[in-house]
Amino acid sequence: MTCRKCTRELPDGAIFCPWCGSRQSSTPKSRRNRGNGSGTAYRRGATWTAAVVVGWRVVEPSPPVDRPEPEAPTGPTEAATEPPLHRIPIRRTRGGFKTKRDALEYCPILRNGGKPIQHSAPKLATLWDTYEAGRFQKLSDSKRIAYRGAWKKLKALHWRPVDQISIGELQATLDSVATTYYTARDIKTLLIRLFELAAAEGWCSKDLPTFLSLPELIEKERRPFTDIEQGALWKLYESGDLRAAIPLLMICTGMMPGEMQALRVDHIDLDARKITGVGLKTKIRKQSAIYIPEDVLPVVEDLIAHAQPSGYLWPRNETKWYETYYSALAAAGCRRLEPYSCRHTTATRLAITEGVAPQTVRRMMRWSTTKMLDRYAHPDDADVLEAANRITRVTQDS
Repeated sequence: MTCRKCTRELPDGAIFCPWCGSRQSSTPKSRRNRGNGSGTAYRRGATWTAAVVVGWRVVEPSPPVDRPEPEAPTGPTEAATEPPLHRIPIRRTRGGFKTKRDALEYCPILRNGGKPIQHSAPKLATLWDTYEAGRFQKLSDSKRIAYRGAWKKLKALHWRPVDQISIGELQATLDSVATTYYTARDIKTLLIRLFELAAAEGWCSKDLPTFLSLPELIEKERRPFTDIEQGALWKLYESGDLRAAIPLLMICTGMMPGEMQALRVDHIDLDARKITGVGLKTKIRKQSAIYIPEDVLPVVEDLIAHAQPSGYLWPRNETKWYETYYSALAAAGCRRLEPYSCRHTTATRLAITEGVAPQTVRRMMRWSTTKMLDRYAHPDDADVLEAANRITRVTQDS
């Protein structure tokens, strides 16, 4: 093996020549990181220059020099070919950049004649895809269901560029698809989240949906079961009608309808008198235990004895479950109150009838705050009159 420069003999495997110092293998070229036509940058003195090719100029080849014609060949000849045309790139440059990165980032603008690149604003559907793949996944199951329903109602705006949607268009769409307060609230909240994503890229104001007006909140007050109705349900159960166990267990524990339908034998700890693993919607309900009152313990034992082979306390059919619930009310002679009225009865009995401390009621109902008592506890005129009678005449001796 000899040196590629001085031609002297080299030791085996030598990378550099020990005589002249030349490298024996060429340095591998660096990998191209930028695509063709995206521009380049080069140093010019203390600064960097951006350069892009914006076209090509075709140059005719130079005319051939007059020379004496050679003798005609005796063998076969190839057809004469025309000399190739020359293409010279037309470049546009701009210098004065402090770093190479600054010069390269300016190349698209340089190609555009020095004008900023105007990208089109994203459609609302694109923002929904981004939101659904991100923060949406951290929401509770009930919130995800509510927001998916809200998104379907916004079908008229799905393919509208976000920078072209006005507050008037948003309000008109909201008014046409939502007539109740809670539906409109979910739509408004979803729009706020989508516009926050668009505002982060500078396409619009994030506060635009906050100006939407919602319908008036007309909330129907839940009615709890009266003492007479609760007594009628107990009488129905004691006659051997197991249907009454559904409203009785909900009234005595404060369980929600969805929790009752998902109740299995393995959720119940009779020794500790607790039910775990069936909480729904909020984090605190999922983590908190449901306490079983002593008087309702025989009802729970009776339900376990008649449980389904699958371990559930009732057949896994929502329609049949509601039919059983309402048929129990009819058999006991109760009003046709919704299942959620049972939970309101629990709070009313604890807070008003029994006078339990609000903090204890909060734990029993698995709330995050005692403010929920304002919605769930329902004092009647007799309760208010009893409270008023506690204000007695004050004498000098007292």
